Amino acid sequence: MKPSTVQFRLCSAPFSIQKYQLSGLELYILYFRGFNMETDFGKVRIVAGMPMYNEEETIGTVVTMALRHVDEVICIDDGSSDSSARIAEACGATVIRHRANQGYGAALKTLFKTTRGSDAEILVVLDSDGQHDTSDIPKLIQPILDDEADFTIGSRFVEGGEGNDMPAYRRLGIKVITAASNLTSDLDIKDTQSGFRAFSKKAIDRLRFDSDGMELSLEMLEDAKEKQLTIQEVPTIIRYDVPKGSNFTALSHGFTVLTWALLSLSQKKPLLTLGIPGLGLLATGAAMGMSTAQGFTTQIDTVLGQGLTAVWIGVLGLALIATGFILQTVRGFLRILLVREFGLD
Repeated sequence: MKPSTVQFRLCSAPFSIQKYQLSGLELYILYFRGFNMETDFGKVRIVAGMPMYNEEETIGTVVTMALRHVDEVICIDDGSSDSSARIAEACGATVIRHRANQGYGAALKTLFKTTRGSDAEILVVLDSDGQHDTSDIPKLIQPILDDEADFTIGSRFVEGGEGNDMPAYRRLGIKVITAASNLTSDLDIKDTQSGFRAFSKKAIDRLRFDSDGMELSLEMLEDAKEKQLTIQEVPTIIRYDVPKGSNFTALSHGFTVLTWALLSLSQKKPLLTLGIPGLGLLATGAAMGMSTAQGFTTQIDTVLGQGLTAVWIGVLGLALIATGFILQTVRGFLRILLVREFGLD
């Protein structure tokens, strides 16, 4: 009994149908021709996870292409109103749902909580819009398998990496955010905004996050630095010609992440963020005071009134700024204590 085989693709995944003839009956067997994880990576259990929000156009392809390289795909449906969850499940993914849209960071926190409670040894995080090349997953996890890194980043800006058709304004924004982040964390990371990342079991268990938005990409790096996890960048190509691209506009993304980076910088290096501006204000006040003193002899009443007003306004402004930074810093350290050290996330 020799079978005839027909090959086809379902949800962009490779399948085959074998047809058998037996005593006048036709028997069809459907099987998936996927990636053999045990052959290629031993018995390491690898899970891919992705935040998902209204990605019905691309999620089927991303899930099935990822399943060629991992044992399981987990999609965090962040309040989608379309058919994303149904398509992801039909293509073999495990779907965890948020009732309402909570943000990129919230989706990743759910993903890490879920993974910690499983037997996954490596977690690969990628976007569900098709920007990341799933064929780079083996390359991304190899440093972890070789015990060279706890945390890897698919980078556009190391040798061999590229951002196809990346708009110039986005490239500039990423460079600015990366510079601010590296100043804050003392890390020499060239692509802090790549969402294509992989984590060892050690990193999965130890990393803790608080942010619900896009700023989590930087918080993750800072926490990894504080937990003494080894980070390595791996070249990858990220596409910008996908149907939808990011659900977060470049302007709002950049503003949110840069604001977080500056606030983090104020917590970790207060003398840099407060001392230098304070020195500038002091110099300005001294210059204004000298100008006021010179006018005392000719217009003492007018100059005195203006001078006192300027002094009071300046003192009030400095007090408000200092209070704001102090409160923000205390708030930040309380978050670190509760969320990262005690795991109250």
